[in-house]
Amino acid sequence: MRFSTARVFAALSSLLMVSPAIRAQNASIDAGFFPAKVFPALEAAQCRSCHAHDGVASATRLQFPEKGASLDRIQYFGLSLAALVDRTDASQSPLLNKPTLRAPHTGGERIKPGSDEEKLLAAWVNYLASISEDALAAARSRLGETAEGSEPKQLVRRLTHSQYDNTVRDLLGDYSRPAQRFPPEDYVDGFKNQLGAQGMPPLLVETYSTAAEKLAMNAFRIGDVNGLIPCKPVSAADENCRDAFVKSFGLRAFRRPLRDREFERYAGAFTNQARASGEFLEGARVVVEAMLQSPNFLFHLEAGPDGRSTDYDIASRLSYLLWNTMPDQALLEAAGRGELRTVGGRVEAARRLLDNPLARQALDQFFDEWLRLDRVVNAVKQRRQYPEFSPELGAAMAEETRRLLHHLVWQDRNFMEAFSADYGFLTSELASLYRLPAPPGQFELVNFPADARRAGLLGQGSFLASTAGPTDTSPTARGIFVREQLLCQHVPPPPPGVNTTLPEPSEDRLQTRRQLMSAHVENASCAACHRLMDPIGFGLENYDAIGRWRDNETIEIAAQRDDEDDRRRETKKVDLPIEAQGEIAGLPDSLFTEPTQLGRVLSQSQVCQECIVRQMFRYAYGRKETAADEETIDELFAAFRDSGFHFKDLLFALVRSPEFLRAWDNMDRLAHSRSGEVARAGANKRTERALRG
Repeated sequence: MRFSTARVFAALSSLLMVSPAIRAQNASIDAGFFPAKVFPALEAAQCRSCHAHDGVASATRLQFPEKGASLDRIQYFGLSLAALVDRTDASQSPLLNKPTLRAPHTGGERIKPGSDEEKLLAAWVNYLASISEDALAAARSRLGETAEGSEPKQLVRRLTHSQYDNTVRDLLGDYSRPAQRFPPEDYVDGFKNQLGAQGMPPLLVETYSTAAEKLAMNAFRIGDVNGLIPCKPVSAADENCRDAFVKSFGLRAFRRPLRDREFERYAGAFTNQARASGEFLEGARVVVEAMLQSPNFLFHLEAGPDGRSTDYDIASRLSYLLWNTMPDQALLEAAGRGELRTVGGRVEAARRLLDNPLARQALDQFFDEWLRLDRVVNAVKQRRQYPEFSPELGAAMAEETRRLLHHLVWQDRNFMEAFSADYGFLTSELASLYRLPAPPGQFELVNFPADARRAGLLGQGSFLASTAGPTDTSPTARGIFVREQLLCQHVPPPPPGVNTTLPEPSEDRLQTRRQLMSAHVENASCAACHRLMDPIGFGLENYDAIGRWRDNETIEIAAQRDDEDDRRRETKKVDLPIEAQGEIAGLPDSLFTEPTQLGRVLSQSQVCQECIVRQMFRYAYGRKETAADEETIDELFAAFRDSGFHFKDLLFALVRSPEFLRAWDNMDRLAHSRSGEVARAGANKRTERALRG
């Protein structure tokens, strides 16, 4: 049910009629006061940047509605702020004193004391303090349903590059990985499969066309070596064998049976080409080339023509989530029997898929993107300073992370051990870097000694090296990673024009990186965000830019040598002790004095536990969660938590969720829109001629 603005105003008006005294005291406050005056002031103060469900203050009681929220929802938000008002003494309310920095506030001063903005906020605080709790509860109850947020609009899903390569591998037996030559994919909201980044630029359409032509030619270059033709043709124009091929290949390429009009179109293209060339395989080739350029291949649609999910849509959704490739024959047959409509049928299919080695590769794709393992694989370090670092070592660091996560997922262990594990899967090179006992083989389990000062993901080179520069560590980058990847809290970018260069240390100013970065909190435009990021990274400063432990930070300073016989500029190295205390501001009991403690803090934090669920949700559905998804997120988290944080149980909960079957009203329109976009731009002239006859 949706309340109109008039009903919202009526609810607030009834509040103001509670007593004449209260109405007189708040004569300047009407139903539109908060959304018209107070809310814009809070927005201008950039309170939303932290106080949102994905902000760095998401664990607090104050969370802004999503951008573009309705007036109803903003009004409800204004009433919810009563939880931050001291009813006995409004002047002591956290809602008033934190943003003005009269009380400690991690975000610093957001509203200047004595300003017009403070007066507006104070008026609303006084209003909330003056009305009775019963009247407030009644109004919030009347407006409560408007706070649910709008339903997200799901779009059709384009195959990611990895899904494209996997699909042509399983469809055609082609291992050439053509998508590696496609335009690179962008990371949006942490992943490469997000709907907001899945446009169809002309260059991508052109590469699809080129790839389709090459793949079709290779499929029949030396005959039907991969068994795509299910029969033995008796002639180039054998219609029975043609029909069997078009239907069987179409079922696999489109992940559903062909519709009658589709079958007639592709059968006609086959016949035209086979008769013109006198070769049956030439007819098959042009069908393959055309289908590989169809939006029915390039997109896995979330609903059929009537806007509802079909059994075959569900099969594709299962397969691309759990295998990152097309459904196999057994899954298509289960769809044909209608078994995937039921929770039991989907869970049974999911168990079978997860028992296949393809599931490990698919989950690796999620882990690689979530933890940005590409950054360590592509990391570059100064060779003079870090001679042991190489592309091979970077790849080993990424594999070390995958092996730990494999162990937790496939051995049904508590996934939160990812942050506190006192063991790892090491090579001799990694063991040497970490100063740990070498394993007898490659990537074998090594139990860390008590004094290892290394645990879980935050003690691994994949994290430590990828969040550092070529020569120096970056406390800010490490803090951002923890906030965004592990706590699902968005950190806003720095204001334009801000100079982020740190001063160079000198002989008369010997400072560690932590001391140099004190400039961040001295600059008002930087302080609010850096207080939320840098202290996390400061607690990890004992790890250098490739993940080695160090007790001191070595800095180089200029030493001027000036005598008549020898004038030259030299540098000298100075060792300074590291202060490695840190904290996660906004997270209760998060102070840590050694890096392993940070892992324990995260493993026990509900914010971190829920973030894993949110990251999986974003990856599974190709979009960021909205307020309308919070109930689903809560249900998924409850299943994850109650299972003892077994990751496979989180996947089963996703499959069981009603959200997994949900289809949106605009699906058919978008499907046809994108179909036309690809069809107009994608088919090359030879394929167009064949399809037209």
